[in-house]
Amino acid sequence: MNKSNSQLTTLRDSKIYNVLQRVSTVMDRYYLDAAAGLIPGGVGDIVTALISLVYVYVGARVVKSPALSVALLNNTVRDLMLGLIPFYVGDIIDVFHRSNRQNMQLVEGYVSGDEQVVRQVHARVWQSVAAIVLMLLVAGLLIWGVARLIAAIF
Repeated sequence: MNKSNSQLTTLRDSKIYNVLQRVSTVMDRYYLDAAAGLIPGGVGDIVTALISLVYVYVGARVVKSPALSVALLNNTVRDLMLGLIPFYVGDIIDVFHRSNRQNMQLVEGYVSGDEQVVRQVHARVWQSVAAIVLMLLVAGLLIWGVARLIAAIF
């Protein structure tokens, strides 16, 4: 057994891997991610994003790959931002986006040494960093705009 298969076997035998599988199943297969988005004020989307950070934890602390961690964080933040699109559009997108399944595939592919996944993760590091910064700036501007609107009304 080569090193990457050994790492994948070790990961699959761990408790955290079972957590990853459950999060992926509950959030994406049973559509909890989309259903939680129906909670007003973006609360459901924020809660599901916080739960999905378990993938980033695994990338950073278990696999110890900054590139994988950034890719996982990119998927999580993108899912959050898409879920926040108003008028139930974000909730509909959440049904099809399935970021937790994508994150699960990235973790498994990266740990198993799947050349295509590893190449994809490394090729998109700077793109992912730029996307995360841009999404966070947009979120900050939206919050600032809403705060100004509320201040102007009251």
